[in-house]
Formats: sequence, C-alpha cells, structure tokens
Amino acid sequence: MLGQLFNKETQAIFFNYKEKPVQRMLDFDFVCGRETPSVAALVTPGSSGGFQKLFFGKNEIAIPVYGSIAEATRKHPKADVFINYASFRSAYESSLQALNSATLRVVAIIAEGVPEKDTKHLIAVARANNKVIIGPATVGGVQAGAFKIGDTAGTLDNIVACKLHRPGSVGFVSKSGGMSNEMYNVLARATDGLYEGIAIGGDAFPGSTLSDHCLRYEHIPAIKMIVVLGELGGTDEYGLVEAIKAGAVTKPVVAWVSGTCAKLFKSEVQFGHAGARSGGDLESAQAKNAALREAGATVPDSFEGLEGAIKSVYDKLVAAGTLVPAADVPAPAIPQDLAAAVAAGKVRVPTHIVSTICDDRGEEPTYYGVTMSELIEGDYGIGDVISLLWFKRKLPKYATKFIEMCVMLCADHGPCVSGAHNAIVTSRAGKDIVSSLVSGLLTIGPRFGGAIDDAARYFKVACDAGQSPADFVEGLKKKGIRVAGIGHRIKSKDNRDKRVELLQKYARKFFPSTRYLDYAVDVETYTLQKAPNLVLNVDGCIGALFLDLLASSGCFSDKEAAEIVEIGYLNALFVVARSIGLVGHALDQKRLQQPLYRHPWEDVLYTS
Repeated sequence: MLGQLFNKETQAIFFNYKEKPVQRMLDFDFVCGRETPSVAALVTPGSSGGFQKLFFGKNEIAIPVYGSIAEATRKHPKADVFINYASFRSAYESSLQALNSATLRVVAIIAEGVPEKDTKHLIAVARANNKVIIGPATVGGVQAGAFKIGDTAGTLDNIVACKLHRPGSVGFVSKSGGMSNEMYNVLARATDGLYEGIAIGGDAFPGSTLSDHCLRYEHIPAIKMIVVLGELGGTDEYGLVEAIKAGAVTKPVVAWVSGTCAKLFKSEVQFGHAGARSGGDLESAQAKNAALREAGATVPDSFEGLEGAIKSVYDKLVAAGTLVPAADVPAPAIPQDLAAAVAAGKVRVPTHIVSTICDDRGEEPTYYGVTMSELIEGDYGIGDVISLLWFKRKLPKYATKFIEMCVMLCADHGPCVSGAHNAIVTSRAGKDIVSSLVSGLLTIGPRFGGAIDDAARYFKVACDAGQSPADFVEGLKKKGIRVAGIGHRIKSKDNRDKRVELLQKYARKFFPSTRYLDYAVDVETYTLQKAPNLVLNVDGCIGALFLDLLASSGCFSDKEAAEIVEIGYLNALFVVARSIGLVGHALDQKRLQQPLYRHPWEDVLYTS
C-alpha cells in the first residue's frame, strides 16, 4: 500500500449511479485542469446499458452505463478505482466483486452500517490481493489537483476556497468525513494546502487504518508533513504511535484525537460513528493523545489549538527550506447549472410549453384550478372534467350531462364500422392495445366521426344567415359537397337512430334554446323528400346541439363559440368516446384468442 493511490489520469467506475456526486467529481476534474473525466463508467445493476448525460466544464458528455461490474471493468480496463454508492444491504456483494476484479485497485465504500463480519471478510480479501479499501462509512478521499471521490470536500466553492484544485504539501487522514471538510479549510489557512486527504470511515472496522495512510504519505515525496484527526474508541491510533516510534514515519506529524469530553460522562458514551464509543482507558481520547505526543507527534491541548499547531510545524519546515510553498493557481470558472442560476435569479429563461388547463406542481394536481380532492369528493363527472380541461370553465350540470351522454352514445357502433374493424384486425395481428387503438382512431375523419365538426360549421353559417333548408341543401349540392350530419347507411325515415331521439329529447327538456337543432331538423325534413335514408344522424345531432349549448348556456361569447367549432373540439369528443369502444374491441379479440385476420377471397373483386 506504499505510495500514491491517485493521480491526474486516475479513472473510476461508479456503482449505483447518483447524479450529484458524479457531477461534482466531473466539476472537480475541470477546475483541476484534467484533460479527461475521472468517471469512466457507471454501473446500474440490471441496466440494459446506454448513457447518462453530464457536464465536463461547459461541454455535455455521455458516460456509458453498464448492468454489471464485470462488463464495466472489461470495457474500461484502465479504470482502477471503484466508488461504491450501494446501500449497506448490497455494499458487501458489489465490493467483493470489485476486489476480485483484476483491474480495480482501490475500493471506496460509502455506505455505513455494513455488517462487521462482512467488512472483516472484505479486508481479508483486500490484503490477500494487495488492494486498498477506503471505508465503509466514508465520504472518500481527494488528491488535490488530480482526483476526488464522490462528495468529498463538498461544494465546488468550498473546494476552491480550500485550494484543492492544485496540490499542496500536507497529507491528511481522518476517521470523520464531515470533519475532513472542515480540516481542508484549516489546512488552506495554516499551510499551502492539501496534497492528499483520506477519510477512512467511522465504522469500528475500517478497510484501511490511519497508520496505513500515514505510512503511504511517508513514501510520497510531495508530502512534507502529516496531519491526523482521530477519535475516541478503538486502538487504531496506536498503530501510528508504533510507526513513529519505529521510525517508519519520520515526517512531522500533527495529530488530535477528538472525544476528550467523554470523560465528563459517568457511563460509556456512543458518539456519531459506530467506532466512536468511550470504552476503556486505552480507547479514550486523552490516552491516545498522550501516546501520540510521547511518540513525537505534535499534539495540541485542544481541538481549538490544532490550527495553530499545524501552522507552527509548517512555518518551521518552510524556514528550514524543507518545504517550498506551492504557488496559488487561480481555478477556472465552472459554468453554473441552469437550474441553480434560475433559482438564484441570475438568468431569465423562456419556457418552451405553455399550459393553461392544469397544474401538477402543488400538493395535488388541479384541473383548471379544481383540485383532485374536490373532483372526487364533489358532484363531478367525466363531463365536468372535459369542461374544465377543454373549455376552461365549469359548465352547468345539464351541459356536462349532455357531454357525458355524447360520450356514452358514441362509445361504440358495432364491429363493422371502419374504426372498430381496424382495431380488431390489429389486435388479432398480436399488436398491443395502444397500437390497436391508434389503428382505429386513424380512420376518424370526414366520413367516420369527423362529420360532427363539419355539421356544426355548416349548420351555424346557414342558420345564422337565415338561409332556408332548401337553399342550404341545394347550395352545397351545386358545390359537390355532401350535407354533413345528414344520411345513414342503415337508419332511415322509418327506422330512426335511437341515439338521435334520446339527444333531442334531453335537449328540448333542459337546454335554454334549441335553435340550431330545430334548423337541423328542418334540413332533415327537406332531405327526406329526396331519399328516406337522408336522416339527421348522430354526428349532425351532436353538432347542432353543441351549437345550442355554446349559444344559449351563457358561458361563451360569440367569438369563443366560433373558435371552438373551428378548432375541432366537437370531433375531439367523438375521438374520446370512440376510444372506449375501440379498446373494448381490441381486448375482446385478445380475450377470445382470435387468430390473425385474413380477408376472404370471395369478398374481393379481382379485376384488371
């Protein structure tokens, strides 16, 4: 484990993708002046692959995603650091795979709470394979100006303030990740800054110890002094004591063991970390601080004195010429994320979509200001939902009931009409429900369902102009235009469409006016003189009655009514209604397990 773990070319495989830690690593890379990103690949267990888009400076890059550690290491053999963001439940298995990989040399385990027996086994595997474990329960580590693990050192502002974008002269190791961030600030104030810092993790059995890293620092020429932050509990610090006494660590060491306040309590105290508990006298902060001081380390009387002690040792090294302070290098500005800039009010960004009918940003979604709670708990139906989302207003109950009637009456008209036929054929071809529905919907047009819009448009123009039914019909005939809303293949004067009768009966009872319906009926009277099947059909009836609803409800201006007819609202109602039937036909065929449809030869006229 001698020497450096990282350098400016180090690349990592990141397990269990988390966007912010990965992006912070890439931002660190950029301010350090790295030419290549430090994250080579992402592993999301079970993933089918693909990429995640992230930023490297101002440029957007795509980092490959793999479904397994084996695939990632095979594709990226130069990546030798494994950053494991798995939960404590799965950290053992994934870390074991990484340790058994030939290309991975350092494994950082972020999760805390990994079972001690699992950690002990991972440590044994690491030692047997000459691998390094950082953690569990760690934020990771950082080599200034070169590489950092995940969220180490916090935000980019803190990284730059701590001079971590360029290497200093101090090797630092700590049990606490949170205190590491604080100490990076201390080192930036008291010295020329950090060279490498490691948080070994606060669990009782860390994968690597304080002394392990101090011994590494001894063999890194750029590190001129070592700073150690220990804590009560365990005996890890005594390994460093022995290393100093044996001459294995000769560089100046400044150390402090936190937790001296534990002596004030009458019983054993458990601090924040699993390994930080006040056990016997040997594990106390006082005993370990005394042992380090006796071995030759510089140990202040309190944590408050640590910064002064570090500066004193640093100044002596500079005065002796042992340490030449690293030059301060300005960090390049990292582009600010758009979301952060918008939140800070620094930029104005135009929106790409405008929505006036709903809002899903609050505690519960709203349909034009009406909450889901009100819709479900109040006296609302599908007609009310359509009125809110389509017309952006609450319509009278008779109007929303009429809309629901239209949906009910138009939901289906048997398996032989073009839309149902297409949906049935598509379903029998083995296609999914959406495909079957769409194949049916695509037949809706001027000859199937779409006549509602045209009927409303023609009836409105003619009725508003006071045109007689005869002039209206004959005028369209001269132009070669069929009378929309008039005519039926099956229904006739003596075989009326029951749907039309029900709609007329309802409207004459509840609508304030049926002026347009009356006009449509007068047109029917004229067309029936020409042929018995030229009856007012359901499209024409709905079109005329919608005109009456728009004109007499008092909820729409003339301009709004004209716009609704022109845009195609009425045909949309048929689309909504018929979707119910088309889905029904598609499901019916699947339920019956009908085979692929083939049209019979005898129903085709083969001719040249």
